[in-house]
Amino acid sequence: QVQLVESGGGLVQAGGSLRLSCVASGRTFSISAMGWFRQAPGKEREFVAAITWSGTSTYTADSVKGRFTISRDNAKNTVYLQMNSLKPEDTAVYSCAVSKGRYGPSNAYSYLGNYDYWGQGTQVTVSS
Repeated sequence: QVQLVESGGGLVQAGGSLRLSCVASGRTFSISAMGWFRQAPGKEREFVAAITWSGTSTYTADSVKGRFTISRDNAKNTVYLQMNSLKPEDTAVYSCAVSKGRYGPSNAYSYLGNYDYWGQGTQVTVSS
């Protein structure tokens, strides 16, 4: 089992920045990748970014590419999401997730079904 706790959300003006953190605990050695998803009111949960745990592959949604950067610190069992140039459209609850699956280089980590554990989420609100 893996437990996830997100932090770093808050209220920010458009154009501002936030850095989200997600700390994993439990059987963290089973992690293959960690990802970030977001869900705005009335909308489906969507993929934001993912990073593999033993490699260097990252995957970023087109909607945030060039603005958001995902990174990890394996020693601290932590994944980060650096969010720059925030827009009101980025307002959502951001959740991190763990995948235990083994996938090759592909878009596999953009699929919700490929994740096994989820955090409770942290609210990000971007005002205009």
